[in-house]
Amino acid sequence: MSAPSASADAPFPDGTPDSVQAAARAGRTLQGFSPELTSRVPQLLEAMRSVGTGLELHTTLDRICETAAELADARYAAIGVVAEDGEGLSDFVYHGIDEETAQRIGHLPDGHKGLLGALIHQPRTLRLADLSVDPRSCGFPAHHPPMRTFLGVPIRVQGEIFGNLYLTEKRDGAEFNDYDVHMVRVLATEAGIAIGNARLYEAAKQRERWIDGSVAVTTALLAGSDAEEALAVVAEQARHLADSAAGIVLLPDEEGGMEVVAVSSDEPTGALGVTVPPESRIVADLLEGESVFIDDAASDPRVMTEIARAYGPVMMLPLQSDGRVLGTLVTPRARGARPFSEAERTLATQFASQAALALMMAEAQRDRERLAVYEDRDRIARDLHDLVIQRLFATGMMLESAQRRSVVPEVQVGVGRAVDELDVTIQEIRTAIFALQQGPAEAPSGLRTRVLREINMAAVPLGFKPSHHFVGAIDTVVGELTGKNLIAALREALSNAYRHAQAARIDVVVDSTVILPDGQHGVRLTVADDGVGIPEGGRRSGLKNLKRRAESLGGDSWYGPGIGEDEGGTTVVWEAPY
Repeated sequence: MSAPSASADAPFPDGTPDSVQAAARAGRTLQGFSPELTSRVPQLLEAMRSVGTGLELHTTLDRICETAAELADARYAAIGVVAEDGEGLSDFVYHGIDEETAQRIGHLPDGHKGLLGALIHQPRTLRLADLSVDPRSCGFPAHHPPMRTFLGVPIRVQGEIFGNLYLTEKRDGAEFNDYDVHMVRVLATEAGIAIGNARLYEAAKQRERWIDGSVAVTTALLAGSDAEEALAVVAEQARHLADSAAGIVLLPDEEGGMEVVAVSSDEPTGALGVTVPPESRIVADLLEGESVFIDDAASDPRVMTEIARAYGPVMMLPLQSDGRVLGTLVTPRARGARPFSEAERTLATQFASQAALALMMAEAQRDRERLAVYEDRDRIARDLHDLVIQRLFATGMMLESAQRRSVVPEVQVGVGRAVDELDVTIQEIRTAIFALQQGPAEAPSGLRTRVLREINMAAVPLGFKPSHHFVGAIDTVVGELTGKNLIAALREALSNAYRHAQAARIDVVVDSTVILPDGQHGVRLTVADDGVGIPEGGRRSGLKNLKRRAESLGGDSWYGPGIGEDEGGTTVVWEAPY
């Protein structure tokens, strides 16, 4: 007993795949047509097969254009992708125009006017014998090849308008006929399925990249990096994942605004150290934990810094965790670049939340390590005061007693010198005890004094005090921003020497009289040791951080041989304009 035949208009059962429905509709579309159309079915099937291969979205769009042009024997083909807001085109893929001609034409169509704009708001099949006489046409730009015949067919993905497929200039000079219309309609249906699959694949790959980026940030932050390097990692990962021109991290400042503290960019931006005033509406929203999305920073009235106006679309995402706003992550794209999609905004917001959580965990870890250091410093200070000074004092009294009893003048003079040396030693130990008991909030403002404080603090874990030498009036000529970064670079260099160099001698030189390669006056920090040097294949994250910090200020950093025997050890040089 045979099954009853299905009516051409009968609905499909629930759960029938879209591809099956599309294929069935395509088959019904061809029923009853002339032998000429039927004879082109193999060509259509081959075109559908070609369109359905591959999963990369832009490659799929290129393939659809090329296949549609071959199927309808058209000289030119293009796909205009409708923007998310339904106004204009977000992408325009073309076939038949070489790159040299495309460069002479200039900007691609944006779909805000003309015939392409009309098809966005009225997505239907449109066939014209001469598009130039259509009242909706607005003409062609200079250097554009002539186009007369036109066929436009909408492309739908899961029932929603994705864009329009345009064909122009049939090669035999004739108009596009009914057969071309039916063929291209069927191809557009298959194209919608292929585009839908490509978009799903691209979305999955995009989510995978953002997840991998979040994992990389968390791993880097918990690996023991300092605060500056941690923020630089967040900025670099965000720039890569968001496909933006830069990745920028801002932190709240004392005046209620926000200061740029980390920048990742292929080109110098001059953004490091720039502050956004508290009067900015954007700052208020960000400190409230709200994300800010800007379509064009160059024209947005809320933007208050000239540096930001050099960009186009911008995402500003608060780095917040457990109700606390740690800072802001900014990912700007170049002017004229495509805006961020809803999917990108969602993924970036999730990345910012994960990065904020990792930052809090890294901060807690550093606090624990800092607390352990302070406790160790307190213990060392107590031991120095209660044991070492008391024993030195007792030794000095014994020597003074021996000096009085001695009748030999040479012995008296020698013992007297020893007592004087012990007095000096006791004073130096008391100075060290005072430095050990100082907290970070008590740091003095002078750059020279801050350098000395870093050297004294490094002396505790090193077991000896590095030597130091100053050249020039560093307290008066070096600005606050450069000085702050020089201190951070000195701290990084001394930390590397303590952890890796196994050095017995370290020399620190700060020279504010240097002339940089570009002719600017600058300050140069040199930290040289006689340790084991940098092994082949060893980690260089600290050195990269120094170089990145210097370059952000317009300077440079490098390393070379040290001051040990046969140039053993390492010399780190860091310089920047002041």
